[in-house]
This record gives sequence, C-alpha cells and structure tokens, in this order.
Amino acid sequence: MLWFNDRKDLGFIRTDEGERLSVLGSGFAAGQRPKGRCAEAVVTFEIDESGDERQAVGVTFVEEDAPRRARRRSSAIRTR
Repeated sequence: MLWFNDRKDLGFIRTDEGERLSVLGSGFAAGQRPKGRCAEAVVTFEIDESGDERQAVGVTFVEEDAPRRARRRSSAIRTR
C-alpha cells in the first residue's frame, strides 16, 4: 500500500511488478478500510479491468508477525 486519503476516498497500491494501481474506498473488503497511516502496509487484492483503468478491488491487509525485539545483553563482568 502506498497511501490512502480518506477525504478523497482514493489511494494507490504498488504491485510486486511495480505497477501502480488506484484503489477507491469501496475497493476494500468489508471492515478493511484503512484507518490512519497505511503506507508500506502489505495488502492482498484483485485487479478489476472492467473500466478505463485497472483498479485494485477486494483489498485486505495482511497481518504480519511483529518483528522480534532484540534483547539487551549486559556487558558488565560479574565477579563474586
């Protein structure tokens, strides 16, 4: 997902091949319309070619596992 503007009801998605597709608010699956920042979010979608331009439809967000946080190791030498 590149971005989505709620006021304009329009956003853009970049495919794995680098193609830029527009997506309307109605192009999101039920309950999947973006709320807040969505840039760089991973989505799945279908391509609708019935109009003048190709558009993304059936857009859903992919839940990615949160990256593991690095654990801090103590560098202090322990003595008895």
